[in-house]
Amino acid sequence: MLKKFFSLLSIFFLPIFLYPFSIIFFQDKKGNGGSDTCVMTAIPSRTSFKGKEGTKEGKDGAKMILIEGGEYTMGSAHFPDAQPLHEVEVHSFWMDEHAVTNAQFAQFVAETGYKTVAERPLDPADFPGVDPSFLVEGSAVFQHDAEAQNLQNPLDWWDYVEGASWKHPFGEGSDIKGKEDHPVVHIAYEDAEAYAKWAGKRLPTEAEWEYAAKGGEHIDEMYYWGDELKPEGKWEANIFQGSFPGGNTEEDGFLNTAPVKSFSPNAYGLYDMEGNVWEWCSDYYTPDYYAHSPKKNPQGPERSHDPMEPGAIKKVQRGGSFLCSDEYCERYKAGGRGKAEINSPTNNAGFRCVKDVE
Repeated sequence: MLKKFFSLLSIFFLPIFLYPFSIIFFQDKKGNGGSDTCVMTAIPSRTSFKGKEGTKEGKDGAKMILIEGGEYTMGSAHFPDAQPLHEVEVHSFWMDEHAVTNAQFAQFVAETGYKTVAERPLDPADFPGVDPSFLVEGSAVFQHDAEAQNLQNPLDWWDYVEGASWKHPFGEGSDIKGKEDHPVVHIAYEDAEAYAKWAGKRLPTEAEWEYAAKGGEHIDEMYYWGDELKPEGKWEANIFQGSFPGGNTEEDGFLNTAPVKSFSPNAYGLYDMEGNVWEWCSDYYTPDYYAHSPKKNPQGPERSHDPMEPGAIKKVQRGGSFLCSDEYCERYKAGGRGKAEINSPTNNAGFRCVKDVE
């Protein structure tokens, strides 16, 4: 049944599958995923979180951490679109301590009747020439049993799955029972924005997100927690281990999403700022924005432009996901930027919210 929708992938979800090609574009000449690809010494001390004296609970029941504003160096020398490194100042704001969960999103849906992009019917007028029988509700799901001769064709490991949505993450017959504390997935940008508005919050800017991820301690280490991937032999994030795409060894304990707060928080008390699920930011994506970004509270460019796919409207995503692998996509690392077409949900993308300090 999954393969029935193969042709629809290249039409409706084309942005999802072109995005990894930008990853390949940035690989080193050997094609082995060098420092420019898509893309922790000691763990920072957590004996006293900088945000612990400033917490509040949002309408959705989420604990929020007060992030005191300040200046920092934004960007990364490891990724071309995260350059140049530049000084940024952000104001104080509240941030959810973890990504929005299935339980929280279920509350939103119960109160509003909201239907996500993945749950809505497709209009044949938007897809001229496509067999109407293919135009069914659904979303893109990573296939863990995929076999790939090389890493050049993302269609080898992604399928458009009928019925896949936030409450049916792997399609019809699957559900989120027992996964209420996992981050919600299959979330398009407008879905995240709608939730944030309902909760009396908003989505973070890219500058706010990176400032918070640094935890007031990160300077230029490879990861937000330091320079070692596994300090003292311990995994610090839910990412992909093994041979991508079909050989995940699950060394960190998870094949797909992990419950929020499964790994250590940063010095602000924020969880999963690397790995688990990509998180939507409010900024449009352009690869050169850092060259002319304002210093104070940058909001992102006025419009989207990705040279790899000029016609797509893309927003920034941050943090990486359970599918990030040094073998293929390194952008879960500190300063790495993700990008996604706003109407293309997947089972490795979610979000968290922020709120202005009143």
